[in-house]
Amino acid sequence: MSQTYLSMDILSMPGNTTFFAVIVTGIVVMALSRLLDHIWAHVLRVPWLYLAVSAPGIIVHECAHILGCIVTGAHITKVVLISKEGGMVSYTKPKVPVIGNVIISTAPLFCLPLVLAGLSWIFATYAGCRFSLALSGIESVSSLVLLFSAIGQTLYDNLVASFNIWFLLYLYLVTSLVLSVAPSLQDLKNAVAGLFVLILAGFLILFSGIPVLTSAFLELIGLLGTGLAIGLAFECVALVVTLPFLLFYKKPA
Repeated sequence: MSQTYLSMDILSMPGNTTFFAVIVTGIVVMALSRLLDHIWAHVLRVPWLYLAVSAPGIIVHECAHILGCIVTGAHITKVVLISKEGGMVSYTKPKVPVIGNVIISTAPLFCLPLVLAGLSWIFATYAGCRFSLALSGIESVSSLVLLFSAIGQTLYDNLVASFNIWFLLYLYLVTSLVLSVAPSLQDLKNAVAGLFVLILAGFLILFSGIPVLTSAFLELIGLLGTGLAIGLAFECVALVVTLPFLLFYKKPA
């Protein structure tokens, strides 16, 4: 019984609750990203049409891999930012041991939420788009429920109450980005063990109680949470919009 109470106490700590919520959201965002990408790839049967929708996301995805290579000291041998088959980055063994491949493989999962958060700030600051405060981050698992009403309010504010044409561009870019959030299956295979190490390291940082280290870590988690919240919200919208198109879904041969 004492062990059960201990685990409940651990998850009830504010920083741990936020970190756990971000982890859960990240898993859901990855799963939905792969599902949506699979459906859209087979609903939009014309290759150039699917490429037009997914291009910005693919480019940012591959740039995230490039950034991961630079950070870990891996030598980049080949880069294809966009093609009919998607994108690709080839690289040599990273100089950073153990977690080098993890950083490179999962870079899109961390970078794209940050890009989503930055994109929302840019459109709010310079294009007059209005976003619900509930999209500002993830503080607990229960806060995810607020995303559904928040995205509805955001769509209403920018498309109905006061139409903002720049919001259409925002929707296009966000849709493209959420389709490309999830790492490939090969990337996940390369990174799964290291991800557990990074998650464990995150909890250890929170347990350490070192103010500067804990504060910096929570700031980073806050940014990731904001991006993931935005990604999840618009993935839900994309999923609803996608459902009617399933009538035209063609199973791959």
